[in-house]
Amino acid sequence: MSALPPEPVTKPKHRSVLNFIASVRYSIEGFFAALKHEPSFREGLLFALLLTPFAIILPVNAVSTAVMICSLFLIVIVELLNSAIEWTIDYLKPEVHPLAKRIKDMASAAVFLSYLNCIAVWIILLWPSNVVWERIAESIGEWLH
Repeated sequence: MSALPPEPVTKPKHRSVLNFIASVRYSIEGFFAALKHEPSFREGLLFALLLTPFAIILPVNAVSTAVMICSLFLIVIVELLNSAIEWTIDYLKPEVHPLAKRIKDMASAAVFLSYLNCIAVWIILLWPSNVVWERIAESIGEWLH
């Protein structure tokens, strides 16, 4: 039986405030690169930005509001990951290849599932038998009087 080679000794990474600031800057650059180059990301972000105020003003509890907003921003997060995967595949394998297509299709499916998740969350929380509709009717009644 052969013995495993010894683990290499690695020094723990030292994180400074400058490292943190650089990481934030790279994240912001990535966000703006997605805005500039990815129409699907812009659409998902617009979707989230348009529906977030509704999640906030709907007469639901704080947890429901948070879940609704999280479901929206999950779409944006998955769109970013999908875009990163697609760009990586295009960089590594610019020619058409069945595995590259499969990878891209799977990443796209993740985006689709994030939209379905968002729809399911909003439907469940705003279902007509839920108290939300009664609260909305009461609020409208108060505004009219």
